[in-house]
Amino acid sequence: MKAFTALFNALDTTTSTNEKIDALVKYFRSCDAADGAWAAFLLSGLRARRAVSGRLLRQVLVDPCGWPEWIVEECYSHVGDIAETVALLLKSSPGIDQSAAIQPPDKSLASWMSELRVLVNKPDEVKREWFVTNVLPQPPLQCFVLCKMAGGSFRVGVSRGVVAKALAKIAELPPAVIQHRLAGQWEPSAEVFEKLISRTEEADPAKPYPFCLAYPLEPGENALDDILGDRAHWLAEWKYDGIRAQLIRREGTVMIWSRGEDMINAQFPEIERAVEALGYDCVLDAELLAWADEPELETQRGAGTAGLEGRPADFNQLQRRLGRKKVSEKMQLDIPIVCLVFDCLEFEGEDLRQRPLTERRAYIDRILKTQPEANAGLQPLRALPPVVVDVSLKDSRAGHWQGLESLRQESRERGVEGLMLKRLDSVYEAGRVRGGWWKWKIEPYTVDAVMLYAQAGHGRRSNLYTDYTFAVRAGEELVPFAKAYSGLTDAEIRRLDHWIRRHTIERFGPVRSVEPLQVFELAFEGIARSTRHKSGIAVRFPRISRWREDKTVEDIDSLETISALIDPTASGD
Repeated sequence: MKAFTALFNALDTTTSTNEKIDALVKYFRSCDAADGAWAAFLLSGLRARRAVSGRLLRQVLVDPCGWPEWIVEECYSHVGDIAETVALLLKSSPGIDQSAAIQPPDKSLASWMSELRVLVNKPDEVKREWFVTNVLPQPPLQCFVLCKMAGGSFRVGVSRGVVAKALAKIAELPPAVIQHRLAGQWEPSAEVFEKLISRTEEADPAKPYPFCLAYPLEPGENALDDILGDRAHWLAEWKYDGIRAQLIRREGTVMIWSRGEDMINAQFPEIERAVEALGYDCVLDAELLAWADEPELETQRGAGTAGLEGRPADFNQLQRRLGRKKVSEKMQLDIPIVCLVFDCLEFEGEDLRQRPLTERRAYIDRILKTQPEANAGLQPLRALPPVVVDVSLKDSRAGHWQGLESLRQESRERGVEGLMLKRLDSVYEAGRVRGGWWKWKIEPYTVDAVMLYAQAGHGRRSNLYTDYTFAVRAGEELVPFAKAYSGLTDAEIRRLDHWIRRHTIERFGPVRSVEPLQVFELAFEGIARSTRHKSGIAVRFPRISRWREDKTVEDIDSLETISALIDPTASGD
C-alpha cells in the first residue's frame, strides 16, 4: 500500500503528462499483478462500491479522535473533502497520539480492497471498529488515500488514456489496444492484469471499443474552406442530443454500452431485441433518442432529412428511462426509442476501425436490412443519413460550405444541436484525436440572470465558492432558474469568492445566500418545461458565459421571456 500511496502522491503533485506516465510505468513494473489490476481499475475511473459513508467518517473524528462536532463540520465545510479532513485532523487529534501509535504491517492494495468489499454490507458498528483499528493508525497521506478508497470517490489527476499509455509501454502494444481492454465493467484480479498486458490475449467479446470523440469547431473569422479544405472530402450529419451507445452483437450475446461504459440493456429492451434479431454479428456506433414519429420534418424540410420521419422528443423524456432496473411495456409505448446508427466498427468478427469512414458506413445498410419489419410503431434501428446541400450551391467550394451553414441555422427547428463533420477517409480513433471528426454546434441560448446562492467547490477548490445558483425575474419575485459552476477564470473566481463572503445574507450549511447584485450571462444548450423546478423549466448544460458587471438586477431577463424560448412541441418531465 505504501507504493500505491507514493504513486498517488506522484500523480497528484505534477501536471506533466510524461511525468505521470513515468510514475505509472514504474509502479506497474514493480507491483504484484493483483495490485496492478486494482490500481488500473481505480486510476482509470471505475468505481468500487462505497464501504464507509462520509457521515461515519465524521463520527470517527468526534469519537474516538476527540474533536468537537462543530469543529469537524466547520473543517469539512472549508476543506470540502471528508478524506482530506480526516487526514488533516488526525495530525493533532486530541484523542489519539499519532506519534505513539503502533504502525500496523503494510498490506497490499489488493488486500485492502478485499477487506473494503467485505465491509460494504456490514453494520456501522463493525465498520467503525474496523476503521479505527486499521485506518486511523496509518500515516496521514496513506490514511487519506484509504479514506478515498473506502468512500468510493477515488479521483486523482489522470485519465484512462494516460493509464493506457503507461500499460502500453509495459506491454509494448498500441495504447488503443489497452484502452479497449480497459473498457466496460470488469473485476480486478491478478489474472485480469496479466491478460491486460498480454501481447497475445484476445479481447473480451463483451467489451465495447473506446469511443471516437469529436473536437468542437469554432470557425471565428476563418472560412471553413480555409480550416477544413474541400467540402467534397467531408461527410455532414445532424448532431442529435441523445445517449451515445455501442450496440454489440457477438457470439449470440447482445450488449448495449453507453459512452459512460454502463451496460444499458435493461433500460432499452426494444433496442436489445432489435440488435439480437440482426442477421450478422457486428458492433455499431449510434445515438439513442426518445422519438416522436411525425412526418412534419420530412415534409417541411426534406433537404438533409431524407430517410427519417418524425423528430426527436425532448431529452427529459429519454432521461426517464435511465437508471431503471426494468422498463415497463407502458413506458416503452409512452416513450418510444429510435437508435440512429452512424458507424460500423466490427462486422462478423473483423475489426473495421482502421478502414476509411466510407467503407465502414457501407456496412450499415447491409446490416440493418436484416432487421424484421416493424409490425406497429417505430422501426427501432435506423441509419443516420448524411446532410445534403442544395445542388445549386455546389458551384464553388466556399459556396458549398455556406449552404451547410444555412442548414445549420435550422438546427433548433429540427430538434438537433448542430452538425457533425467527418472526413470521408477518417479512421475510428480511440478518444478525441484532432482532425478527423468535428462537432459544429449551433450557438447556445443565452440569458442574463442574477446570482442568489453560492456553495463551496470540491477538491482543490473546496476553500472557494465556485457553485452558483442564478435567478430570473417573475413579476416582482426572483425565481431560481439554473445552477452553474463553470465559465469563470481562476482570477474571476477568487474575486467573486471575496465578494460573496462580504455580501452574505444567510448561511444554510455549506450554502450562502447573497445580495442579488451580481449579474451573469448564462449559456445553455436546450430548454424544456419541468414540474420538478420552481421556475417550471429545465435547461441543459448551463454554464457562465460572462460576468456582466455592466448590468444591474433590473436588467436581468424575465421568466416569461425565457419560457418563450421553449419549443411548443417539446415535452418536459
